[in-house]
This record gives sequence, structure tokens and C-alpha cells, in this order.
Amino acid sequence: MAKKTHAETTALIVGGGFAGVACAKKLAEHGISVTLLDKNNYHQFQPLLYQVATGMLGPADIARPLRAIFAKHKTVDVKQAEVAHVDVANRTVRTTDGLDFSADYLVLAMGSQPNFFNTAGAVEHTFPLYSLDDAERLRSRVFEVFEDADSRPELVERGALNFVIVGGGATGVETAGALADLVNEVMPERFHDLAIRAARVYIVDVGHALLAPFSEEAHAYAAKVLQRKGVELRMGCSAKEILEDRVVLSDGSEILTHTVVWAGGLQAPQLASVCQLPQGRGGRFEVERDLSIEGVPGVYAIGDVANIPGADGHALPQLGSVALQAGTAAAHSILADVEGQARPAFHYHDKGIMAMIGRGAAIAEVGKHHHELHGPVGFAAWLGVHAWLLSGVREKVDAFISWGWDNLGHGRAATVIDRPDAARIDWGTEDES
Repeated sequence: MAKKTHAETTALIVGGGFAGVACAKKLAEHGISVTLLDKNNYHQFQPLLYQVATGMLGPADIARPLRAIFAKHKTVDVKQAEVAHVDVANRTVRTTDGLDFSADYLVLAMGSQPNFFNTAGAVEHTFPLYSLDDAERLRSRVFEVFEDADSRPELVERGALNFVIVGGGATGVETAGALADLVNEVMPERFHDLAIRAARVYIVDVGHALLAPFSEEAHAYAAKVLQRKGVELRMGCSAKEILEDRVVLSDGSEILTHTVVWAGGLQAPQLASVCQLPQGRGGRFEVERDLSIEGVPGVYAIGDVANIPGADGHALPQLGSVALQAGTAAAHSILADVEGQARPAFHYHDKGIMAMIGRGAAIAEVGKHHHELHGPVGFAAWLGVHAWLLSGVREKVDAFISWGWDNLGHGRAATVIDRPDAARIDWGTEDES
């Protein structure tokens, strides 16, 4: 590759998530011309999708237009486009509209998609929680089943108010806690005559502990808090089959439900399979320590689409903090390459992990040694960190107002049914026996 100046160098980034945005920002700071492609015109704050799904936050609280993010970065050109094909050898992509984009450097940051692990019926009958669209669909279904049960109380016996979450990781635990608070504290004030006490929230997980990456003390704390909120834990068994009106578990038991949240794992998106690159665990790209892909000059992979090696040689987890740091690190590697210097190895700075378990309860393992904070203190730490990570001032203010309203009263910011296509259930056609 002929040597160019910063101003003459171009970069093409596929994906406007944490990793892609961080990479684009750092490259723009050094005068690199960046084209950022994403099928949406906004950046979503994925760790808070479950709060949109349960009405704690509105969609606009966690989504910010990509053009607004880069308004002051004149060398970043945002294009709303869905990529259909990637030619890594020529660092070129083709969109579904037939447009071609190419650059000196190609950064693959297209995120992830749910991994259903070939569970029968999961694709057709579950609500994954990995995009803003997912969150809006789930929210509409949650509030619609309450409306249905209010009109026809006999539907409670058919599982209308049973909510099943498959997966006991951070997404599953946070969603369960938020749903339990909704059932216990918000809905009784809105549906005075409905037997809200009949509503149930379940977590199903093949493991024997919630929040597996956390400490044993955190496992016990999370289980205690959720059970106190009325969440039933079905640990040590898996969802064998998802039907339209129930979940069949591996132990032979069944749970009647029309709302199954899939929080069972991630894999690389379908687009990764057309890149003609070796795929490792989870269908993700294996990358070098400098985040480049071996044998393909000028191509990098970052975020959830990459297996990024950590200090111990094992791949780092698919976390927002990893994606943010990897995005910046990939930019540094590109800059070093442009300047004819050795590309630096990526070193992840582990600042800890966090999970909210509902109103006033959270677990925060902070710092290099994962010092644990539980309860209200952990909750306060969680609020501070997530508010700081939100990309815009308006988003930070709106989120704090919504969190305050939710915690001081029993209100929810966005409880409208705006996706009736996802919410509607044809109860009349089902066997009531």
C-alpha cells in the first residue's frame, strides 16, 4: 500500500455500534476520511434495551442519530445502507441497493445477532433483545397481554401473564428484575381489577448460577433479590422447544406463556459468513493482537463480530466496554500503519462488570480486582456509569429524569403499544382445554 498522509487516507467502517463509532471518532480526530455504514441512521445504547422493553426508558433515550454524533467531525461521512457483500481483498463492500464503497482500510464492526442454539421454535416464537426494534416489539407485547387479560380474565389461566426469560446472564437477569418491578409495582396501579398477583416471571438457564462471570457471592445475591421479587428460577435445565403458547423444558415440564424473551447468547451476524474469512467460536472473526486479520492487509475486525484475544490468550467477552476500547485501538493501529510504525497490541483495561437487578438493587464489580458493590451502592454506581456512557447530553438528562420518575414513584416513561403487529395474539383460535 503506497504511503499516504492522514488527509489522503480513507477508511470504511461497517457498523455504527460502540466499536464502529469509537473507531470513526479517533480516526476523524487525526484527519482520516471515514465512511461509516449502518442499516440504521442511529447509534443504540444496547445495554439499556431491556429498559425500553419494560417501559422504563423511551426509544429516543437510548438512540442517537449517527449524523448528530459526527456533526463536528467533518471528515466522517455517514451513510444509511445495509451491506450485502464484502470483498475483503479489495476492501470494498456492496449494499443491498447495489452501491459500492471502498477505502484504504476496512473495519468490520457489524455487531452480533441472537444465537438460538438450534432450539426448536425459538426463531418463530421468542423475542430476542439485541436491537431497538426488538425492544419496541417486546414492550408492545408485554403491555398488550395485560390489556388482553384485563378484557378476558380467563386468559390468565392460559399463561397470558407468564413471562419467560431464557438465559441467566446479565441481559436475562436485568430483564427479569425490570419485569418483576413492572408486575409488582406499576401494573397494580393501572389495572385495579386485574389479578396482577397471578403474573409470573421465570428465568430458565442450563447453568446452575445466575450471572456466571460474576463471583459466587454475586450469584447468591442476584438469586435472592430476584426471588424476593417473585421471579421463579428454573436452573439446570434448558428450553427444549418454544411453542406459540408455551415453553417445553428439558426436564419435561412446561410453562404456558405467550411472551418468551431470548437472552441465551450471541453469534456473529449473517453478514460475517459472506466475507470469505475464517470464522471461529460463535462465527466471529479471529483477529491478531493489533485487531487486524491475518493475511488480509488493511482489514480489521472489532466489537461483537470479533474474537479479540485478551491478556491470557482467551477471547474477551462481548461487552460494550470491550467494543469501545477495541474501536479506539483499531484506529491507533491504522494510524500507526499510515505513519509507517509498528501497530500496537490491544490491551483491554478491565474496569469491571455490572448488572442491575431491579429497583434499588444492582451488582457492580469495579476496578482491576473487581471490588464488589451490592444493593443501593451498586445501584448508584450502575446509574452513574451508564449515564456517563450515553452519547448525548439530552440522552443523559432524559435518562436521569426517567430513572428518577421510576424510582421515586411507580411510573414508567413509555408504556404505549406502538407495535401492534408484534403485540397481537389471536386467543380465539387457541384450544382452551
